[in-house]
Amino acid sequence: MIDHISVSVSDLDRAARFYEAALAALGLTRLVTRPRTVGFGKAYPEFWINLREAMPRVAPESGVHICLRARTTSEVDAFHAAALSAGGASDGAPGIRPHDRVRYYAAFVTDPDGNRIEAVTFPAE
Repeated sequence: MIDHISVSVSDLDRAARFYEAALAALGLTRLVTRPRTVGFGKAYPEFWINLREAMPRVAPESGVHICLRARTTSEVDAFHAAALSAGGASDGAPGIRPHDRVRYYAAFVTDPDGNRIEAVTFPAE
């Protein structure tokens, strides 16, 4: 249903370093580099970062977040660890998130601009 998504960042080089590390854990790599945008993906750019120098930090109460699918709980763990090592902040450590309809394993981080990014997988019981 969704072909690609993008987030705005205030420092393209800093954000590219952050996302190269965090997204590598999910199998995404930098595929496109342009003066004001960078695209990451597996076969084509599915996740873009776009430079907006004057943007304020994303407010925590905005409620917006992006969720990326991981294949395993180990990938979720690696995503979280890589994001923290690359300058992000934890917004929910890796773990099982019980829900009324599904059981899932996820981790939440914020990038250096405050964008909230989640990695999720659905382990077997």
